[in-house]
Amino acid sequence: MSAREAILRRLGGNAGDVADEARALLRAPERPPVDPAALAETFAERLAAPSVAASLERVPVAQQLPAAVARHLAQHVPMPGLYLPPDAWLQALDWRGIALDAAVTVDGGAALAVATAAVAETGSLVLDTSPTAPMLPNFLALHHLVVVRHETLVAHLEDIPAPLEQPRARYWITGVSGTTDIEGQYVRGAHGPRFLHVLLLG
Repeated sequence: MSAREAILRRLGGNAGDVADEARALLRAPERPPVDPAALAETFAERLAAPSVAASLERVPVAQQLPAAVARHLAQHVPMPGLYLPPDAWLQALDWRGIALDAAVTVDGGAALAVATAAVAETGSLVLDTSPTAPMLPNFLALHHLVVVRHETLVAHLEDIPAPLEQPRARYWITGVSGTTDIEGQYVRGAHGPRFLHVLLLG
C-alpha cells in the first residue's frame, strides 16, 4: 500500500467519527461554563473586560435608581442631561434633581433604557423596541445607561427567551462600539455611545 493510499484510508475511516461528532455538537453545543449561582459576578466580569469596556453598579431596589443615575451623571457627564423613555415604570420614579431632556442630540448627554434581558457569558444586553422603548436615543447619546433586572439575567446566549409579542426590532449590545482609524488608532464610540453603564437592579 502506498503512502497516499494509507493517508486516504485513514481519512476515510475517520469520516464517520467526524460526522457523529458534528451531529452531537448540533444536538448539545459546547458552551463556556457559567455558574448559575454566580450569574451577577460573571456578568460583571464580562462587562469589565477590555472588549466590552462597560461599567456596572448594583442597585438593590427600583426607588434607588434615580440616585444611582444622578451619581453617575455627576461623576462622568460634563453637561448632565438625561433622556428618560416614556416607560410608565420609570416615569413613576422620583427624578427630581436630574435635568431631563425631551430628546437626544448626537453625542449629547445620556439616555436611559431598560434591557429585556442580559447574558452573563458575554456581557450582552438585549433590548426590544416599542412605543415606550424607542431605539434611536440609545444610539445617539454619548452615555448609554441601561437598567438590567437581576431576574432577566441568563447564563448563555441561547437562554434568551423569544419575545412574547413580535417587537418592531430586537437588538443586542455588547459594550461600546469602536473602530480603528487610518493610522491604526482605536476610536471608541464610532457607531454609537462612547460609554456604557449598567445598573443591575435587585
